Amino acid sequence: MFKNCLENVRNTVPLVHCITNYVTVNDVANVLLACGGSPIMSDEPEDVTDITSICGGLDINIGTLNKRTIEAMKIAGKQANSLGHPVLLDPVGAGASALRTNTSNDLIRDVKFACIRGNISEIKTVANGSGTTRGVDADVADTVTEDTLDKAVQFVKTLAERLDTIIAVTGAIDLVADKDKCYVIRNGRPEMGKITGTGCQLSAIMTAYLVANPDNRLEAAAAAVALMGAAGEIAYGQLTETEGNATYRNRIIDTIYRMDGETLEKSAKVEIC
Repeated sequence: MFKNCLENVRNTVPLVHCITNYVTVNDVANVLLACGGSPIMSDEPEDVTDITSICGGLDINIGTLNKRTIEAMKIAGKQANSLGHPVLLDPVGAGASALRTNTSNDLIRDVKFACIRGNISEIKTVANGSGTTRGVDADVADTVTEDTLDKAVQFVKTLAERLDTIIAVTGAIDLVADKDKCYVIRNGRPEMGKITGTGCQLSAIMTAYLVANPDNRLEAAAAAVALMGAAGEIAYGQLTETEGNATYRNRIIDTIYRMDGETLEKSAKVEIC
């Protein structure tokens, strides 16, 4: 199911413009290279129109906002829209501050997004236009569990229809949905939460997958989510007793670099609702 999506990325080497946060920018660049894409980082308003024009897609991450980068996000987003390039929004920490929440709302109003990816608290803030989160982490009360799964699936499908986009909620159970279909993905390890930036990395990978699979973007987005989770599982199994989260980060990126379609197909734990 996901093999073709991965191979399309490897074969086309999509160039992705990332306006991402400075905490994770190096890892985002490296994971894009590992998955088969190519990164360009630019957040200067006078630069982003040209940069986004030569790229295939745009990844907007609001993790470290300032007035200059907010302006750059809007300029780049509108330019990508005018060229028909897919744009992904990662509303990091939406609900944690008025600036993050308002910026997410403004971007969704002004830019057409092919996909919005976040944890459940961030996505609920996107849905409601306001909310509270525990920093950049999901509130425990919002966690998607087996008991709340049916309700969560309906929530993401409804939001996807309202915003006319793909909604991806990532956590212990991942949901990737449009208005008609939801991929439920159970890959990953809880230890991935001890690494800063796995979500940022995933958003960049998803953007590359959206670019490389223009006729099948929902499946491509789900494939990227499954890839990241599977890489987390495989990499964790390679850790020795003396290795910790820094090594784990590198092993995840290495595993993504070495991932092939057959391994992804075998490793993906997916059902469709």
